[in-house]
Amino acid sequence: MNAGRVLVVDDEPQIRRVMRTALVANGYQMHEARTGEEAVEILRENNFDVILLDMNMPGMGGMAACREIRAASEAAIIVLSVRDSERDKIAALDAGADDYITKPFSINELMARIRANLRRLPSQQDHADPIFVSDELTVDLSARKVIVRNRPVRLTPKEFELLQYLLSNANKAIAHRKLLQTLWGPEYGDEVEYLRVFVSQLRKKIEVDPAHPRYILTEPWVGYRFALSPKV
Repeated sequence: MNAGRVLVVDDEPQIRRVMRTALVANGYQMHEARTGEEAVEILRENNFDVILLDMNMPGMGGMAACREIRAASEAAIIVLSVRDSERDKIAALDAGADDYITKPFSINELMARIRANLRRLPSQQDHADPIFVSDELTVDLSARKVIVRNRPVRLTPKEFELLQYLLSNANKAIAHRKLLQTLWGPEYGDEVEYLRVFVSQLRKKIEVDPAHPRYILTEPWVGYRFALSPKV
């Protein structure tokens, strides 16, 4: 059974061997790259479901590699790092990562994180027509397309799922924990910094003035709400 295609980006041969053993045992196809540059080259001709990216590498380095990989791929990027500060996590998420694991970690934790990032919200096939949020914003859930001021906007899979869930619960305040567990899985709930980063990214892409959002509103001490005004 093929559980998915995983690219491991790490300069340590021993780490890659351990990853290969664990991933193959769990049904994944594993490919490997020793540097960020090699990973970007591989991604020009191959598609993956998950990319496991070490932050401490020679060459362009993990952070720059994360940006380049995100520009080239919509795969879930899971960063692996010895640094565990909130600032480091936010920087990685800002660079395009979907998740962040602090070393050392167990293989069971890694497999759980991979499964969580492969999890996708159900497609909205019952939405035959696009949702016209306003004269500036159109979201087509079935086609997974977003149009902002008559121009298509590219969202990462996780950004789209966040927008999809907020839209599906428009005008309702959704708690941080509920959003995290819906988008990442039941193992999550305290990673509020994840939401801050992804909401910030979404606002930059769909709001006219991200500093004064019209659509994705913060509910203090609770979570977020998508403000959808009824048509008149």
